Amino acid sequence: MTTLPGSVVTRFAPSPTGLLHIGHARAALIAAQAAGPNGKFLLRIEDIDQGRCRPEFTPAIFEDLAWLGLSWPEPVRRQAAHFADYEGPLQTLRARKLIYPCFCTRGDIRREIESAGHAPHRLQNQGPDGPIYPGTCRNLDPMEAAGRMKGCTPFAWRLDVARARSTVGELTWHDERAGTVNATPEIFGDVVLARKDTPTSYHLACTWDDALQGVTLVTRGEELFAATHVHRLLQALLGLPTPQYAHHGLISWPDGKKFSKSDRAITLRSLREAGHSADTVRRMALGELALPMASA
Repeated sequence: MTTLPGSVVTRFAPSPTGLLHIGHARAALIAAQAAGPNGKFLLRIEDIDQGRCRPEFTPAIFEDLAWLGLSWPEPVRRQAAHFADYEGPLQTLRARKLIYPCFCTRGDIRREIESAGHAPHRLQNQGPDGPIYPGTCRNLDPMEAAGRMKGCTPFAWRLDVARARSTVGELTWHDERAGTVNATPEIFGDVVLARKDTPTSYHLACTWDDALQGVTLVTRGEELFAATHVHRLLQALLGLPTPQYAHHGLISWPDGKKFSKSDRAITLRSLREAGHSADTVRRMALGELALPMASA
C-alpha cells in the first residue's frame, strides 16, 4: 500500500467485544504501515455498544498489539468515556432540523416494510445494513414526538438523509483503490445517529473522532466501504475535514468464510500460545504466509 506525502495520521479502532484475530492484525498492521516512519499511528477503542463490549477485552487488545510490535501515543481514546462529546454535533443537527426522533421498534419497521408491497418492492428497499427504514416517524407531529420523548418510550435520532443531501449538494470522497467516489448515503436510508440510552452511533462517533484526532488517512476493511458514504455526508453537515480512504481486502478461510471473534483458532492469543512468533503472525496477516489451519 502506498502512503500519502507529508505527515500521515492513521488509526486502528477495534471494539472490545472479543479477542483480536488475524483479520484485526491485518487491519492494524496496514494502518501502521500507511502512517510510515514520519506519521502517526493511533489506537482508538470503539466501545459505545455497552451491551456487547467487555472491559476485560481492552487490555487484551493492548497486549496483542504490543506483541505484534506496534506502539501508539497515549492516552488511548475510549469512546464510552467521551459520550458527552457527541452531544454537540447532535445539537447542531437538531437545530438545523436534520434529525428526528424515531419510536419504531425493529418489529414495527419489519411490519411496515412487509405491508408496503410484494417481494420485488421489498428487494428494492435493501441497503448495506439490511432493509431501509421506511420513514414512518419522519413526519410525526412535533408535539406528539416531544410528549413521547418525555415519557419512557425508547427512541432513536435518525438523520433525514434527503433533507441533509439537499443542504450540501453533490459530495465525493477518494479511496486509494476505487479512486474518486460519488457519495450516495441514501443507500442506507435515514440512519440512526443516537439512541435514548446510547448517545451516539458508530457512524457519528467514528466521523467525529476521526476529525477530532486529526486522522488524515482512514485504512479499514472493504466491508466498511459503504459506510463511508454516510461519513462523507456527516463531514459536510458538521464542517469536518474529509480524510483520504484506503479500504483493503480481507483475509478469510479457504472456503471464503469471513473470520469472526468466535473463531478461537485464529485469535492472536491462540496463535501466540501455539508457538507462532510475532513475525510469523505478521506475515500471515499481510498474506505473505498461509494460515496454519483449515476452516472448521
